[in-house]
Parts: sequence; structure tokens; C-alpha cells
Amino acid sequence: PSPVLSGNPYPESQNKFISFPVSLFLLFHFLRLFRQELANSQQKNPEDSENKNQRVVLALYDALKSRDVETVHKILAPDLEWWFHGPPTHQFMMHLLTGSTTASSASQSSFVFVPLSITSFGPIVLAEGCDHSRQISWVHAWTVADGIITQVREYFNTSLTVTRFGKDLSGQSQRKKSPPSDFPSTAEINPVHCPSVWESSVSNRDGKSVPGLVLAL
Repeated sequence: PSPVLSGNPYPESQNKFISFPVSLFLLFHFLRLFRQELANSQQKNPEDSENKNQRVVLALYDALKSRDVETVHKILAPDLEWWFHGPPTHQFMMHLLTGSTTASSASQSSFVFVPLSITSFGPIVLAEGCDHSRQISWVHAWTVADGIITQVREYFNTSLTVTRFGKDLSGQSQRKKSPPSDFPSTAEINPVHCPSVWESSVSNRDGKSVPGLVLAL
């Protein structure tokens, strides 16, 4: 008769069988924790990102002031999207970057952009300045992506108001509390409102009337 074996005839195999699932579980657990930490580290603080974008724009103004062409080319995208609103004679930035030599280029190239205030809203950096001697006020709305400026909107002698799209929560609460009606309320017709988040101030210092525009984010 065959001998009766007591206990586990393959102790080493059993140990391996037991330890393998446990090790695999721990491996997946630590891998999941590592991925969570990596995702958290990649989610940049919005304030840090906005500060970085501001530093990019300030570096551009410094490079323009010192005529550092190499730095300007590094900061601006080669296919920079440009939008201008103001008197055609006030396209100072265009003359600085293109190096045009028109009859009035001497006075235009002498214009120095010195931002008096700078504010960020995500990738949008707003810079505002003025030249009181020429009675000129200006606002630049720069779009920064990964340290590169891809778009600029120029406003000269223009009052600018920046708004942000959002749901009208007050209107929603009013709809819940209002009694039924056969006609839609104003809140139902306009469920989205655009609160003002920034307004230019330098444009009003010269005491003259200027056109006003709205930039929606």
C-alpha cells in the first residue's frame, strides 16, 4: 500500500502559491498609490500657473524694452494671433516686432510699454499701462500656453471690461421658488450670465471719453 503522507507534500510550492497573490496585491496597491501621487503632482496649482504666466509676460516687456530680439522670439509663437483695437497710428507693438521703417516709425518705435498693473485669469494675462505725455492708455490681453505667448489682443484708448461665462444660480433658485406660469420668466430665458471680473482703470484718467469693449473669457 502506498504510504500515507501527513502534512503538505509540497511545502515550497504551497508557500510560493500563497505569497504570490499577496505580493501581487501589494504591487497593485503601491502602483495605484504611485499613480495617484503622480496625478496629484501633475495637477498644478492654478495660482502657480498664473504666476508663471505673468512672469512670461513681464519677461516679454523687459525684452522689448532692452531690444532683446532673441528672447522675444523665444517667448512669442511664430504664428502669433494678433487682434488690435484703437487708432491705426497707435500700433506701436506691431512696429516694434516687425521693425517697419515708415515715416512715423521713429516716434512709434520710441514708445515704451511699461505695465502699471498685471492680472491673470488662467492662461489669460491682462497688462495695463499708459503714456500720459501722449494721452495714450493701453491694455494687452495675452494668452500663454506652456510658457509661450500664442495670442495678444491690444486695446488702445479703449475701456475694457472682462467678463466670465457662468450659470445664473440665482435665476435657478428663483425658478424653483416662483409659482407656475404660462409665460417663461426672464431667468428661464437667460440661464447664463456674465459677471464682470476685471475693468480697466487707466483709460479713464485722461478725462476724455473712450469707446468700451467687453472681453468674455
